[in-house]
Amino acid sequence: MKLLTAAEMRDLEQRAADAGTSTDELMEQAGLAVAQECWMQLGSLEDRRIVALVGPGANGGDALVAARHLAEWGAQVRCYALRPRDDQRWREALQAGAVGGDLAQDDNFEALDALMHGAETVIDGLLGTGRSRPIAGDLAQIMQRLAAARSRTVPPKLIAVDLPSGVDADSGRADPLTVAADETVTFHAPKVGLYLQPGASFAGAVQAVEIGIPAGLDDHLGTELLERRAAKALLPQRAPDAHKGTHGTLLIVAGSARYPGAAILAANAAYRAGAGLVTVATPASLYPAMISAAPEATWLPLPDHDHPGAIGPAALPLLREALNSASALAIGCGLGLAEPTAELVHQLLSDPALAHLPGVVVDADALNHLAARPGWSAAAPLVLTPHPGEMARLTNRSNDDVQTARLTLTRESAAEWQATVVLKGANTVVAAPDRRARVSEIAQPALATAGTGDVLTGAIGALLAQGLPPYEAATLGVYLHADAGNRAARTRGTIGVTAGDIAEHLALASRSLAGEEPLETPALGGGLGLSGAMDQGMGGGLESLFGGAPPEL
Repeated sequence: MKLLTAAEMRDLEQRAADAGTSTDELMEQAGLAVAQECWMQLGSLEDRRIVALVGPGANGGDALVAARHLAEWGAQVRCYALRPRDDQRWREALQAGAVGGDLAQDDNFEALDALMHGAETVIDGLLGTGRSRPIAGDLAQIMQRLAAARSRTVPPKLIAVDLPSGVDADSGRADPLTVAADETVTFHAPKVGLYLQPGASFAGAVQAVEIGIPAGLDDHLGTELLERRAAKALLPQRAPDAHKGTHGTLLIVAGSARYPGAAILAANAAYRAGAGLVTVATPASLYPAMISAAPEATWLPLPDHDHPGAIGPAALPLLREALNSASALAIGCGLGLAEPTAELVHQLLSDPALAHLPGVVVDADALNHLAARPGWSAAAPLVLTPHPGEMARLTNRSNDDVQTARLTLTRESAAEWQATVVLKGANTVVAAPDRRARVSEIAQPALATAGTGDVLTGAIGALLAQGLPPYEAATLGVYLHADAGNRAARTRGTIGVTAGDIAEHLALASRSLAGEEPLETPALGGGLGLSGAMDQGMGGGLESLFGGAPPEL
């Protein structure tokens, strides 16, 4: 499924208009879709109490179209506008039986308080993709009252039009006054911010609906949601006559005196992700104590440089020899920051011995060594897997800058470095050198623990070794890693999951994609149940404004 930025959506609307589909037609379909989702939320509409919060722009127009349909279908609909409106959409909603008024007519917000008290469903049509400024003033007052209503014991259902008000369409940033929706009805395709944190946490169940944009107009757009179907198509097939050489050899250069476990996690994860053979190259002083933790691996002891537990350029001849039989390379997990190790990383990545490899995964301290020497180069295609802190060092930005531009920065960096980039974190982003990108739909807090990045490195390395190109290996690795996190959380609980648990569940995630177990029934998102009954009506306060007949405006 495609994901769209605000600019891309505006461009699609213009392309649709050029192809003969007007903005009015698109708005009609969008509003109808919102109305239908309200109907599904409530189960029946006769005399159900619905409040449409109407902004001044196109988002408010979509809400008014929804209000018109809901009124025609028998609901009690009240439209509350942030600014006075007298456009066609407003008049049509009132003619259909909706009752309307605006903030300018509502001293001390008495009518709004009454509406929020009695509403069974609220439509949030205040702000759309054009929002850029912080929520303040009158809008802040409305959002605060909406938040109060949603905090009740039996709150109204909240359906957001395209985006929850206050969520940025491109970055997922959310204003402090943003109110979480039960469901977001988004048009043609979800906006990127609905699948980046914290926006994803405010979106509720995301329902993408077609609104009449002609098919094929978005074929040139390269951002997708990383879903199960896409991951399944990438899973390497296992032939009946396969042997360990069929599924590739992964060479892992990892470990130091302080972080020996990183090499073990990467190796175990690589096997769980399907590698035929894993060779771990690690300091000679460490490997005797590590063998029992990964007995399936073969080991390449590397000479310690100056002091036990660190490697340097002296290891290069042994690594060159090992690369002759390797199908892929992973480097960086727990390597440490010693200067000789940095020198080895740079020499190895630029060495012609890598030229035959389909890809090299670079993680952890290897990334830090690259960040310390701008202008680095590589002899093979790279998959860089930074967390936000490492990405900040690689791009000379702050952590906050990285987090507020996750998709944009990942895509730009992939193009600049001509590498596949995996920006880890909640809703991991994967980008290719040609600016294609995928955003994981999973944000699993169980993955926020030490060593899970080493597991991801091993998984991606294993998939490279099995023959997947870098972007596809990174995509599938991210999916399996996230799904393994979900499975481990269900088994262990979110708090108690370790990186080793994630590695163990990688095989189960692959088994599921391969169709070797029945699919689990997913838990339904918020907003699909019936609304609780309210013991208060919608009346009270400023009856002349929100009473029976539409007001004269």
